[in-house]
Formats: sequence, C-alpha cells, structure tokens
Amino acid sequence: MANCSFCTKNIELGTGKIYVQKTGRVLNFCSMKCEKNMLKLKRNPIKFKWTKQKE
Repeated sequence: MANCSFCTKNIELGTGKIYVQKTGRVLNFCSMKCEKNMLKLKRNPIKFKWTKQKE
C-alpha cells in the first residue's frame, strides 16, 4: 500500500491516482481533493488540520 503524498493516508490497492512529474518524482494521491490542493493550488499540507503531516 502506498501513502498519499499530501495527507499521508493509506491508499487501498486499485484506488487513487499516481502522478509522475517531469523530474521523475512520483506522487500518489488518495482523492481529487488532495491532488488539487497540492498540484493546482500549491498548498502546504502542514497548514491543514485534516492532514497528518508533521512539522
């Protein structure tokens, strides 16, 4: 199982989305909410209470 790159939630097999950047970095997302917050809105996960990111 992989972890979401934004909220660090466990992703079940067969669900979620994998995004590969031009640099080769692989990002896993559990939902469209996490994907939009990280890629489109460029938000920092540390500032949100619903994420499990540590400082």
